[in-house]
Amino acid sequence: MALGPRLELRHTQTLVMTPQLRQAIKLLQFSNLEVAAFIEEELERNPLLERDERGETTPELAALDQRPLREVSSEPVSTDLLVGAETLPDAAASPLDADYAEQFDVSGYDAAGSLDAGPGPDWSRSGGNGLDGQAGASFIDSLADTPRSLRDHLGEQLRLGLADPVDRLIGAHFIALLEPAGRVSIDDAALARALGVSIARVAAVRARMVRFDPVGLFARDLRECLAAQLAERNRLDPAMAILLDNLELLGRRELKRLQTLCGVDADDLADMVAEIRALDPKPGAGHDSAAPQPILPDVLMRPGLAGDWILELNPETMPKLLVSEAFHAKVSLRAGRDDRLFLSERLASANWLVKSLQQRAQTILKVASEVMRRQDGFLLRGVGHLRPLILRDIAEAVEMHESTVSRVTANKYISTPRGLFELKYFFTTAIAGVTGESHSAEAVRHRIRGMIAAEDAICVLSDDAIVAALRREGVDIARRTVAKYREALRIPSSVQRKREKAISV
Repeated sequence: MALGPRLELRHTQTLVMTPQLRQAIKLLQFSNLEVAAFIEEELERNPLLERDERGETTPELAALDQRPLREVSSEPVSTDLLVGAETLPDAAASPLDADYAEQFDVSGYDAAGSLDAGPGPDWSRSGGNGLDGQAGASFIDSLADTPRSLRDHLGEQLRLGLADPVDRLIGAHFIALLEPAGRVSIDDAALARALGVSIARVAAVRARMVRFDPVGLFARDLRECLAAQLAERNRLDPAMAILLDNLELLGRRELKRLQTLCGVDADDLADMVAEIRALDPKPGAGHDSAAPQPILPDVLMRPGLAGDWILELNPETMPKLLVSEAFHAKVSLRAGRDDRLFLSERLASANWLVKSLQQRAQTILKVASEVMRRQDGFLLRGVGHLRPLILRDIAEAVEMHESTVSRVTANKYISTPRGLFELKYFFTTAIAGVTGESHSAEAVRHRIRGMIAAEDAICVLSDDAIVAALRREGVDIARRTVAKYREALRIPSSVQRKREKAISV
């Protein structure tokens, strides 16, 4: 074989992960809150990006026009009919390079351009803040009071309840060591050594502070917390103290042994257990927690006039950005070479971001439409009629990769007539049926929860009984699967449920 230089032409296909492609993938898997935070960062970095703050009558702010999604259809529906390329905003109808910063309202100016000195507002009945009496009062009343934190509330009680400076110092350390549930697990001896005081003084301060409002704070364990609340109600008798010393037996529902230890009958023990259940095991939980933020759905679903379903993107979660090409053209004329290069890069980045956001919106809507088309039984008849669904089914229908569908359905929510659900909720594994028809695992879990909720104290269903009932309904399921689903639903075993129902009866 001769050796020598030669030319060869090879044709290969490779996928290059460009920064723009990585950005598009990140945007696809972001939730609406993460997208909003990302856009805020881009608005600070890119001078050519600006927020679209025009009215909702403009084409950019209107929701994407979607074809209706039929409730029941015997023929397969192509997803291309639900979302098409014509749903993209028309760039010719609303150019992105419009300079809205130079537009202003000329009302209030005369023909010469000076401010028209017309009749001014009547301030004779106004207060110092420019509001009349009724409006000012309404404005002040609408301001909500800032709630005090739990530590501020305890600090006020500490100043009023303890006069000695050393006791106040010990109490301040207890407040600083307070855990979210309301416990202070540190030992009195350790705190006494740290502060250089006697153990008896630390224990006395703790005993007084455990009666602060809410009662039960600063306790070392659950037993001490419940005992303080019972003592506040004057219900800490010897039998109740023995019950508190044996809470592990109550957790295992060993009622006969508790009756023997406490020296009471079944009725008295039931009353004692009812009193303990009425107490707060975590008196510090929930006081300083922030108000829960509502989840904004990414996709809205509503019934149509013709008995169908209509899907559209939520305009509140859709990012609204404009590319200021007029600003780029104006500045680049007087900019140097490095500045023009920077502006060109920023312009390309802005255009790519706007395009990626539009593609993200269409992909979410395309996947959501196909998912809800396959789960029409859930929309019509409830959770019990969910169908088995995996990512591959949707990926083949919308002609995307499974990883893309997984990113789209993660942290994305849809508002349906039956409530707000994450798109991942509709993907469940299949359980074989007796007649060959598969059933959704989520539907089976829902059925198990309903069967256990409907049982009474006399007839408590065991796992074997649940398996027999499900097989009569056509679900071929094993006992260990029922036990796994029951534990996932945090439902105790039949023995524990029977003991609980016996106590309640």
